[in-house]
Amino acid sequence: MATAALTSRDTRIEYLIGREQRRQSRSLSLIPSENHVSEAVLRATGSVLTNKYSEGYPGRRYYEGQAVVDVIERIAIERACDLFGVDHANVQPYSGSPANLAVYLAFLEPGDTVMGMSLEAGGHLTHGWGVSATGRWFRPVRYGVRRDTGTVDMDEVRELALRERPKLIWCGGTAIPRMIDFAAFAEVAREVGALLAADVAHIAGLIAGGAHPSPVGHADVITTTTHKTLRGPRGAMIMCDARRAQAIDRAVFPGLQGGPHDHTTAAIAVALHEAAQPAFRDYAHAVVANARVLAEELAERGFDLVSGGTDNHLILIDLTAKGVTGGQAAEALDRAGLTCNRNTVPFDPRKPLDPSGIRLGTPAVTTRGMGPAEMVEIARCVDEVVDAARRGDEGSIERIRDRVSELAEAFPVPGT
Repeated sequence: MATAALTSRDTRIEYLIGREQRRQSRSLSLIPSENHVSEAVLRATGSVLTNKYSEGYPGRRYYEGQAVVDVIERIAIERACDLFGVDHANVQPYSGSPANLAVYLAFLEPGDTVMGMSLEAGGHLTHGWGVSATGRWFRPVRYGVRRDTGTVDMDEVRELALRERPKLIWCGGTAIPRMIDFAAFAEVAREVGALLAADVAHIAGLIAGGAHPSPVGHADVITTTTHKTLRGPRGAMIMCDARRAQAIDRAVFPGLQGGPHDHTTAAIAVALHEAAQPAFRDYAHAVVANARVLAEELAERGFDLVSGGTDNHLILIDLTAKGVTGGQAAEALDRAGLTCNRNTVPFDPRKPLDPSGIRLGTPAVTTRGMGPAEMVEIARCVDEVVDAARRGDEGSIERIRDRVSELAEAFPVPGT
């Protein structure tokens, strides 16, 4: 019904949506922050719940007609608490950045010191980077990774925390290929009297599926997006213990946001239900297994992997030795049907728009049912495309695209 209505009323947008559906079906997403949702999540996201306005919280709304919406939000909250083993969850944040900003609003005052991973080392803009409001309104101090290992040195983190005395410490980020030692961060936070916030946006699905340790019991506050490895809609959640629940809720509304996106809340509830099933646990472990095979195959082909490999869904590659920039490689890979993103690497001498690296991930291809054999083929294609990009050989890139399209069509996107 919805498709028919769109076709008859806005053929231009309908055509473009069709183009995007074909692009996704005929290419492979290797972007670690992308995934393919189920038909059920997609249906909830596009439901009539988009018509409702629900400013406030269940049982405490400023608009009437909330009988259904209140139940949906309560179900989403209950499922989040059960899945992650937390006391409280707020499912209203519009996305990951507002969720992180809510943590600042709940517990800090402007000018307070916040400590997070530097952006080029793998952190996130909202962990105190200068161009972000979090770096302008608060006093940021940043930790990085060791040059020799590409991993966080917790002794250096402790020294920085003791010297700067932050009120808030972030762990987690956007380009961290290794497991995060939540217990070690918690020990540092306790020593300096700081609040510890774990941003698990990238690894929430792995945590839910038992493929990565959980920050629960270590971090005071946990933020996450609901897409990426959790395989839900574009939304976010904040989780905490009962003591901090009121401060978090007040920060989200009325502190930062108006009415929640009820259609997204419903889709989050669906995704959390799916993530609680045994099949999702298998999926989470398969994501990690595929990433390790892909990393090993790329390393054998001479790619320089930051930290030497991966423990999760993500691979960060320094292309300096390959003679191409991250921008050149990402654009060539996209032309070949392998969608990734350019990314800075630790101690990168290049600018962010054309950095030295690219970032690859396995959540979306694993959702499509691919396994180790396909990871070997993908590594082979990545290697050939990067080499072709270095030589300026567009003919080879076109031929590789045919191979990628054939592989993609053998593993359809769910719900298409």
